Amino acid sequence: MTTLNPPVTPDEQSRHSRRFGLPVAIALVMGNIIGGGIFLLPASVAPYGTISLVAFGVLTAGALTLALVFGRLAEKHPQTGGPYVYAREAFGDFAGFLTAWSYWITTWVSNAALAVAAVGYLDVLIPVQHSTATTIAAALAVQWLPALANLAGTRYVGAVQLTATVLKFVPLLLVAVGGLFFFDSANLGPFQAGSTSAAGAISASAAILLFSYLGVESAAVSAGEVRDPRRNVGRATILGTLGAASLYLLGTLAVFGLVAHDRLIGSSAPFTDAVNTMFGGTWGGTAVACMALVSMVGALNGWTLLSAQTPFAAAQDGLFPRFFTHKRRGVPTYGVLTTVVLASLLTVYNYTAGPAGVFETLVLVTTFTATVPYLLSTAAQIHFLLTGCADRVNRPRLIRDGVLALLAFAFSLWLVAGSGYAAVYQGVLFLFAGVLVYAVMAARATRRRPSA
Repeated sequence: MTTLNPPVTPDEQSRHSRRFGLPVAIALVMGNIIGGGIFLLPASVAPYGTISLVAFGVLTAGALTLALVFGRLAEKHPQTGGPYVYAREAFGDFAGFLTAWSYWITTWVSNAALAVAAVGYLDVLIPVQHSTATTIAAALAVQWLPALANLAGTRYVGAVQLTATVLKFVPLLLVAVGGLFFFDSANLGPFQAGSTSAAGAISASAAILLFSYLGVESAAVSAGEVRDPRRNVGRATILGTLGAASLYLLGTLAVFGLVAHDRLIGSSAPFTDAVNTMFGGTWGGTAVACMALVSMVGALNGWTLLSAQTPFAAAQDGLFPRFFTHKRRGVPTYGVLTTVVLASLLTVYNYTAGPAGVFETLVLVTTFTATVPYLLSTAAQIHFLLTGCADRVNRPRLIRDGVLALLAFAFSLWLVAGSGYAAVYQGVLFLFAGVLVYAVMAARATRRRPSA
């Protein structure tokens, strides 16, 4: 007797599903941290002067403490889900649900934002913004191509992520490292521009840069798909964060030294101006557009996977709808499809509702929702250290891990504060809208329990 849907054999599964090694895990972290924002960052912080590089240093230190905490957490809890797993283990189902809900919101709204930004760079290469219909089609294509790569299996996700990371870092390194040979200190401008104090300038530029490091949790979220996660998740998180930070800092410094300060402040494409200064001509716009597209497609590829992993972990525990647990070729397929459909609908709404639509508000909300998993994860690490780790680690390591967790918690609070009052206010409302979902899922779980 034959079945209509025969089970997938282990051999077939292994052809499409493959655990990520350390290089792919590093590429996942770096690719998700570095999206398209790097191409605008130098101009965004130029009005504050080169003191903004100090803010970069502070943020890098904070991101590294967060990366170290995620590495420690992954050693003890190497399951898919990352922050969701840690929060639920420490504080129970409700905290775990809020973490999963907030992270899920962040991923699919951010995917829509990345697609919208990518269309602007695509228009430099292929005019697509002459009509609304063509623009929407281009934005949807940018989202669905990475989604299809995810649906093909984790083997292909890793291949796309590694390729995209290499392709986008080669030209970025050209500017970040090669630009130093054309560096002119006369272009730097004042160390502290404007009338604000040094502390004010650092805080103001940091507010712009705060979310450049979102994505440090990427390897932890996909820990179940990483080979030897207890060892490789922490290494990938730290090395990926260091790599992204180095590229951010060197790239910004190179652009500062290549483009005159007065011109950089008004630049809409600082890397284009930097390339034109290095080699002359006007081909820099095309080159930077290609870099940005590769960067964003790589980020979309990684974020699409992450957007399905957290609901998958929560659904296994009965906190998200059960269909999120459906997995094929190593990928939670329904999670990927749900995410890309929601992001596509939001993208269409953005273009049809016009600039006064809710899209910008939702993107602002994600600046807050993205920090909730960080805050709860670092709090979970503090909880674990205070309640159960003293008998499993030596005292010097316990003290070191405690200090790192406290610093990471403070950094996460700073991220929340940097979101701004409007983002926190709206983000809390959006976050607590999920309480209704939790109420429904908790009620279902209660009904399924056998009566006493």
